[in-house]
Amino acid sequence: MGKHIIPLFLPKFLLMEFEKEIAKRRTFGIISHPDAGKTTLTEKLLLFGGAIQEAGAVKSNKIKKSATSDFMEIERQRGISVATSVLAFIYKDKKINILDTPGHKDFAEDTFRTLTAVDSVIVVIDVAKGVEEQTEKLVEVCRMRNIPMIVFINKLDREGKDAFDLLDEVEQKLGLTVTPLSFPIGMGYDFKGIYNIYEKNINLFSGNSKKNIEETIAFDNLDNPELEKIIGADAAEELRDNLELVEGVYPDFDKDAYLKGELQPVFFGSALNNFGVRELLDCFVNIAPSPRPKKAEERLVKADEKDFSGFVFKIHANMDPKHRDRLAFVKIVSGTFERNTPYLHVRHGKKLKFSSPNAFFAEKKEIVDISYPGDIVGLHDTGNFKIGDTLTSGEELHYKGIPSFSPEHFRYINNADPMKAKQLYKGIDQLMDEGVAQLFTLEMNGRKVIGTVGALQYEVIQYRLEHEYGAKCTYENFPVHKACWVEAEDENNEEFKEFKRVKQKFLATDKKGQLVFLADSPFSLQMTQQKYPSVKLHYTSEFE
Repeated sequence: MGKHIIPLFLPKFLLMEFEKEIAKRRTFGIISHPDAGKTTLTEKLLLFGGAIQEAGAVKSNKIKKSATSDFMEIERQRGISVATSVLAFIYKDKKINILDTPGHKDFAEDTFRTLTAVDSVIVVIDVAKGVEEQTEKLVEVCRMRNIPMIVFINKLDREGKDAFDLLDEVEQKLGLTVTPLSFPIGMGYDFKGIYNIYEKNINLFSGNSKKNIEETIAFDNLDNPELEKIIGADAAEELRDNLELVEGVYPDFDKDAYLKGELQPVFFGSALNNFGVRELLDCFVNIAPSPRPKKAEERLVKADEKDFSGFVFKIHANMDPKHRDRLAFVKIVSGTFERNTPYLHVRHGKKLKFSSPNAFFAEKKEIVDISYPGDIVGLHDTGNFKIGDTLTSGEELHYKGIPSFSPEHFRYINNADPMKAKQLYKGIDQLMDEGVAQLFTLEMNGRKVIGTVGALQYEVIQYRLEHEYGAKCTYENFPVHKACWVEAEDENNEEFKEFKRVKQKFLATDKKGQLVFLADSPFSLQMTQQKYPSVKLHYTSEFE
């Protein structure tokens, strides 16, 4: 086989094929507060997509069959999702890529980063609890990036808040503009089904979660007296009143406004009972965006450009404990990614090629020859990648928006087994590259401090160091209020030198070698800012 020369433009039939593949892709994340039913919804979407035959019962601490998307041992024990997993399936000729994110706030940073790799989002809200704190934070990140969102109000078979109260809460607490595309007929014990405003039909609830598809009756005229026969006189009257109110209060659904992040459609259902999930999925594949353009520092990159580019948004060590492998998850932004083709690793400035890029179905992986914009590929990594790295066909691009956030908990990490020092440092090094937590090295004495968004991360690190690297560690508290990344206007000016001298014992470097100020209290942070105005302090590691 001689070297094949890639033409400067794609032949017409290849171009059409390429554009068709892009149009088929739907890459989205599911976000929620813990226990709102996110993992259950993910499973039911897979069920409808024919990707799994039966759902696993996810019960905290009593997991009989683990949820398909929870594949780390610690998740199986705890019954919570701690790592974002990637699931793909085909539905109605669309290639759906779901990035299932941890709902637990201790793993929020993983979720924030995952949101840089999605083109749209489904927000899951518990009918009884309404909008919760974690949902507010995640939706705020989506709003900052104008990510299109669909809201799914879950657990309708349980007693919960009034539908209109919930819609008000979503608008007020999350700052969204909603329009219901389905509406419940009754709630909790009186729950009879859902009127699908989008498709103009009624879904009757049988309460039997084993049934994949419940009874659906086309119903475009609500004045039809048949309605009383189907759901009863009281329910029929209430439904007509409610839908009249919906029509009067909420804007009509406008696909362009949804795609711009200005309007959020709402669906009601019960994921556990497989109810309202198909309606959500059918509408989603119809309206959700195909891969969107992404801003690099240099320019805006569009999905249909022929040259490949992508970025690493997650690194997962030891996905298979039997083989010491790390996988870098790459979101493809433009062009096609092909097996055994050399691509430029922009940070290292060198070409790499990959003989076995993986596509995912939870922990099942398969080697793929070609991937398209919107797809996520897993690349076996021997330590070349960090989160935020860019791969391209040759152009120097740097994708923005994968910052480290200021941690909220800080602890010294100590080696508990002097014979295993090498394993400990290797383990810490790899887990920090994964973005599980952040490592700070104190300037004064070189001691290592681990900063996390949530305290549960320390358990995960300890568990994984022991079970994956054979190393043991202990922690000591380290009283820090905030980690701030330091930006100096001029590193040679006297003010910066004095700042470094006076604050020496509070200074550290992060894994990239950036200088970090570890403020021990809000007061000391405020005083430092007043005393050294030319030294700028940032709460994220990326600043303009």
